Amino acid sequence: MSAASPLEGRTAVVTGAARGIGAVTARALVGRGARVALLGLEAEELARTAAALPPGSADWWAVDVCDEAAMARTAALVRSRFGSPSVVIANAGVAEAGPFLECELRVWRRVVEVNVAGGAVTAHTFLPDLLRTRGYFLQVASLAALGPAPFMSAYCASKAGAEAFARVLRAEVAHRGVGVGVAYLSWAGTEMLRAGDTSRALRALRTALPWPASRTYPVPLVAERLVRGVEHRSASVHAQPWLRGVQLARAALPPLVTARSRRLLRDLERDGRIPATGLLGAGGTAAMRDGDAGGGPAGGARRGE
Repeated sequence: MSAASPLEGRTAVVTGAARGIGAVTARALVGRGARVALLGLEAEELARTAAALPPGSADWWAVDVCDEAAMARTAALVRSRFGSPSVVIANAGVAEAGPFLECELRVWRRVVEVNVAGGAVTAHTFLPDLLRTRGYFLQVASLAALGPAPFMSAYCASKAGAEAFARVLRAEVAHRGVGVGVAYLSWAGTEMLRAGDTSRALRALRTALPWPASRTYPVPLVAERLVRGVEHRSASVHAQPWLRGVQLARAALPPLVTARSRRLLRDLERDGRIPATGLLGAGGTAAMRDGDAGGGPAGGARRGE
């Protein structure tokens, strides 16, 4: 498979690569013959992901994607190790669940910072490389970019913003030979989703969605479809084919969601106060900790040679 792939011998960067979709996507890229730079906040998880890949095929750097200076230093180290990237996947993302009024604004802002500004900083950092290699940038968005989801205000706003950013970037760099894509994902079986399911309200809302939107998809399947999109330099990558239809019908979604949510939310609130979750999962904990500290790792921390 790798011999026939356009990714053979190329360098790819994946953010949010410590776990979940990022880690499995990195493995699929290596399976296509690419060399992969794993970026994220959790050094131990990044090291574990890299160690599970064939020797020399991947390396890792602990860095906060929102820290411009640290990302610039990391990019220089990636170039030194693997050469200029041809593929950059902005996958790093965090989520919070809960009624907007119950959310702490500092947590709400951190979701937007990581999901929107983090993708923009990633693009700004590696765009000179992609211009040299006539490469491809993939911004991972979500079903949440296409329609509103109660209790997910920061996540929906941030993924819609990330989608809009990527579309503008595509228009700006297409004439220079750089491809830009947006990936749309529904629920995947990640640690972040499992953490979200501990919230009574979010679990109720998710399971109340009509099929297939209520279904949870295996992470390897999602990662495989992302990598296929990268191979084809797709403008839109749909991890689940039915998301194409949602994209076409997005103008009709807000009133439908409001009508469906009205009764469900009334019933949930009747059972008592619905608290916000804070950032979900171990990745969310790391993002909140580094955000409170005024930035993540300084950039360049990686395994020894």
